[in-house]
Amino acid sequence: MNLSRTVSRAVTAAAMAAALGMGAVHTAAATSPAGGAGSASTVNRAGDDGGWHGDGLSLSPADNATVDSFLDRARKAERSISPQVRAAARIGHAELIGFDHRLKSPDSLKRKVATSMKEHPGEGVNEALAGIRDSVRYTLQWPDGRYTAGVVAASAVLSAWGNDSSRWSNTWERPKGYKAINSAWSAPRSHHLFEVQFHTPASKHAQEVTHKLYEEQRLPTTTPERARELQAQQDAIFAAVPVPPGADRLTAPVSLPVGR
Repeated sequence: MNLSRTVSRAVTAAAMAAALGMGAVHTAAATSPAGGAGSASTVNRAGDDGGWHGDGLSLSPADNATVDSFLDRARKAERSISPQVRAAARIGHAELIGFDHRLKSPDSLKRKVATSMKEHPGEGVNEALAGIRDSVRYTLQWPDGRYTAGVVAASAVLSAWGNDSSRWSNTWERPKGYKAINSAWSAPRSHHLFEVQFHTPASKHAQEVTHKLYEEQRLPTTTPERARELQAQQDAIFAAVPVPPGADRLTAPVSLPVGR
């Protein structure tokens, strides 16, 4: 089964227009949104010097200001991205999970940037920000039996609207660890990167259950031995997640030529 596909722009545009005229898409709040406010083990705070400090990490005043500017761009970009994702969810008959948490919290983003700079000596703040794909993020969810067809439809709509698929990580085929599809897209107007995760109820539940384990694993104060223990716990939880039929063969949509 070839799951790479091209969708007629005219047909998709009509479908999106119809979807935007429909009622609100079915949304649900995630019980433990990844990267949400308060997920850190210690209180993060702005320093008296204008910098940022938290979890043994820090950003200089200049770097903190650069991240704040990035956050402002993310908030502006989200205004045009969200209507497209909501339409894709409607057309693909998906449940939109955790929509209220579509913007990554300032502390979560700053912790991620500071961690990247600490793990890669010599990396500047702009280089660290270039690797951020989830400052604006969404989760679409389907039951196992509708998952594969739903991902095909929703991702095709996003592509047809001019969003460029810059990353497609399908981990359903992995024997261990996280199971889902994490995709990153470049928005056509702002060129801001945003993330869309494609889940089943079981895979989303596993992600929520393992989130605190993952956060602890990523902390610079976590020992290698503890990190291995945390990974083993995560592997055991994800091993119980069923793989929907055809999910392991899903690939990113083929981009449509402009003007077609």
